[in-house]
Amino acid sequence: MALETIFSLCSGLAMVGWLGLVFLPKSPMARDLLPSVIIPVLLGVTYVFLMFSFRSEAPAEGGFGTLAEVKALFSVDALLLAGWIHYLAFDLFVGAWIVRDSQSHDLRHWLVIPCLFFTLMTGPFGLLIYLLLKRIKGEPLSPSTA
Repeated sequence: MALETIFSLCSGLAMVGWLGLVFLPKSPMARDLLPSVIIPVLLGVTYVFLMFSFRSEAPAEGGFGTLAEVKALFSVDALLLAGWIHYLAFDLFVGAWIVRDSQSHDLRHWLVIPCLFFTLMTGPFGLLIYLLLKRIKGEPLSPSTA
């Protein structure tokens, strides 16, 4: 399968999870299963396949110890795609946590939607916005235990 096809399929799959979080936040399938388990597992399997199938194509100086080593790894398109899939999986997982946590703290979903958008687009920034929203609403920053 072509890397561009894998990119499109993985990006589309992640978008299914995001759309469920925005439009069906109370649905256990859209809130719990798809974005927290099913989609991250599928993305994770694809990530592992790419990392192990194409790692040998990385330049000898490629690795994770320095920025230059990471740059060398990402000079291989398949490993760059693996990095992208890493973002897709973890940002979606964080988005699902945000929705579940916001519901356990009775935060209005329309206030959470911008946090989800920024988590999709800029991962950690969206999480920071959500944590700020919780604090403004007087909620503890610690995750819910529900």
